[in-house]
Amino acid sequence: MKSQIGQLARRISLRQLQVFEAVARLLSYTRAAEELFLSQPTVSMQIKKLEIDIDLPLTEQIGKKISLTEAGNELYQVSLDILGTLERFEMTISDQKGLRTGTLRIAVVTTANYFAPRLIGKFTHDYPGINISLEVGNREQLLDRMSRNMDDVYLIGKPPESSELDFQPYLENPMVVVSTISDPLSERRSIPLAEIAKQPFIIREQGSGTRIAVEKLFAEHGLSLDVRMELGSNESIKQGISGGLGLAVISQHTLTSGDMNELTILDVENFPLSWQWYVGYPHGKRLSVVARTFIDYMYKEGPSLLTDRVKNT
Repeated sequence: MKSQIGQLARRISLRQLQVFEAVARLLSYTRAAEELFLSQPTVSMQIKKLEIDIDLPLTEQIGKKISLTEAGNELYQVSLDILGTLERFEMTISDQKGLRTGTLRIAVVTTANYFAPRLIGKFTHDYPGINISLEVGNREQLLDRMSRNMDDVYLIGKPPESSELDFQPYLENPMVVVSTISDPLSERRSIPLAEIAKQPFIIREQGSGTRIAVEKLFAEHGLSLDVRMELGSNESIKQGISGGLGLAVISQHTLTSGDMNELTILDVENFPLSWQWYVGYPHGKRLSVVARTFIDYMYKEGPSLLTDRVKNT
């Protein structure tokens, strides 16, 4: 038995395990290829070779849906153990090298994308040996990434109620009601929330933290929104407001000085809506020296980046 395992171990390469782990985790050859920067035929070929070496099918496909066979599930757990051990070894080596080299995977919500790239830019300038990948998505997309342990550090608006993740408060992220400068409401003060609820609204897509916060506030006051349009990005929403499609609630940090030539923040009761970003990482995960240093850097440099942005708005 040991000789059979040894022979199999010699035939399976680390790259094949990395490819299979991505396919098994994502349940998609296409997404695995994109994540690994490979072509889909290359990914399919690696999986096929694994199946030949093991002499058992690892995946099965019904229609467009991919699932793992029993052997596939077993190999997935093995690949997680092996790759996890290698990752821990890499972290140990990285710690010994300090911050000369290393990798860091960061995922942030879309509202944080207005300052996160500048923060990362400053960090890589100070630590040029660190390679960083940045993923941007809405809250629902980040929760999916968290469930699959795809990143080292997360920045999110409303942390999930999960014991598998550790979160700590980061920066204030006030939400404001925005309209055009020509809107008669721009001349008003302390506009009642009930009056705002009657206006046509542009709102973020389902799964957005901003949408969750806004709908919760209005529901608490027994109000519902007159939603005219759903849009998937803050930039699209700002364009929609400028085009006269309606009001919107967005993060104040997404507004630039150029935006304020056409847009204005309305003085509405219960606004600005108090909201906050949180920094998170998997519970119990041993953070590399790179991740620990970056989190410290976020707290040191992040507030000044946001202050400069607000000054220029």
